[in-house]
Amino acid sequence: MSEPLDPAGEAAAVDLAGEARRLDAADALAPLRERFVLDDVTYLDGNSLGALPAHVPARVDDVVRRQWGELRIRSWEESGWWTAPERIGDRIAPLVGAAAGQIVVGDSTSVNVFKALVAAVRMAREDVGDGGEGGGAVRDEILVDATTFPTDGYIAESAARMTGCALRAVTPAEVPGALGDRTAAVLLNHVDYRTGRLHDLPALTRAVHACGAYAVWDLCHSAGALPVGLDEHGVDLAVGCTYKYLNGGPGSPAYLYVRRDLQPRFDSPLPGWNSHAEPFGMRSAYAPASGAVRGRVGTPDILSLLALEAALDVWDADGVSVAAVRAKSLALTDFFLRCVGAYVPAGRVESVTPAAHAERGSQVALRCDDAGEVMKRLVESGVVGDFRAPDVLRFGFTPLYVGFADVERAARVLARTLG
Repeated sequence: MSEPLDPAGEAAAVDLAGEARRLDAADALAPLRERFVLDDVTYLDGNSLGALPAHVPARVDDVVRRQWGELRIRSWEESGWWTAPERIGDRIAPLVGAAAGQIVVGDSTSVNVFKALVAAVRMAREDVGDGGEGGGAVRDEILVDATTFPTDGYIAESAARMTGCALRAVTPAEVPGALGDRTAAVLLNHVDYRTGRLHDLPALTRAVHACGAYAVWDLCHSAGALPVGLDEHGVDLAVGCTYKYLNGGPGSPAYLYVRRDLQPRFDSPLPGWNSHAEPFGMRSAYAPASGAVRGRVGTPDILSLLALEAALDVWDADGVSVAAVRAKSLALTDFFLRCVGAYVPAGRVESVTPAAHAERGSQVALRCDDAGEVMKRLVESGVVGDFRAPDVLRFGFTPLYVGFADVERAARVLARTLG
């Protein structure tokens, strides 16, 4: 058994537990918790897999039993299956600051990164005539976030080989100084998956544009947790998953954003029949469709796609906005850091998540010796976060269902686990 807090720590716990109750009582988003399937576990891993919205099973049951079981092939038209990728994209659009008609849902994040990055290089080369008649420099370099989630790096390397580009890994802070007239595209993460650092999307996008390159943003750890402003900041292309803060379910399809004015030039390296101008014409030659539909490839994954559509209903509740979610996210992470500071013995953990709100996503990452074993014991004690090698404890805060009492309990259990 772990040792209890010392008397001073117990007194702090009483004060902070009382404050947590008061904060929860005043929280306008607190009623949303009832819309999710939750139990006594303190779930702080929504940055890996969001909780299940309570109404989704019944919706999926209808998709399976009635739409598939009874209507069968008719559901492509009568149940709206065929148009689901664009329809659901329009549901996601306001959550990332985009107008309708610019997001298509389908495939995985990895596949969408590949589509976006290759298309970005092709547009950059088209701009300068590939060093030929256009008279500009050859755009033969891709910059990739050196701190990126590994799959983005793997995809960027493959895209570079395919397009004949050199690949250079730099940190987001180094991007402005690394840009040049050979840069074709830059792939960046809005929030660092390991540390929770929020990068400056507006400033970095401006810097990329100033050198004539294209910005591709990975929004996996920001969509549904904080404002993104894709249209406002002129982002060219963006991708993101839907199973984290959007609660779409394990393996739910990702999305691709193509800025409206770039859509006629979006040249996908995966021109599937779903993105054809006449998908049922069965033409031997490919002719791309208009609009965001160009981002489609093959047959949509209807079961997971419609589960995601149902999950997004949570955002239709009165008072739910990205701004309100962001405000609560910052309050939750601030409170967690306070509780950790009050409960955990000095020197046992170190936050690697920035303290400044402008630099913080919706998670807190704590560096800790034996972090893997510590997280295992936390999970056994009913506090679920996750571990990232070599020494990081990650705690994700989904404001739609995480409360301040959850935060206080997590810090208290962490202190007892660390002894």
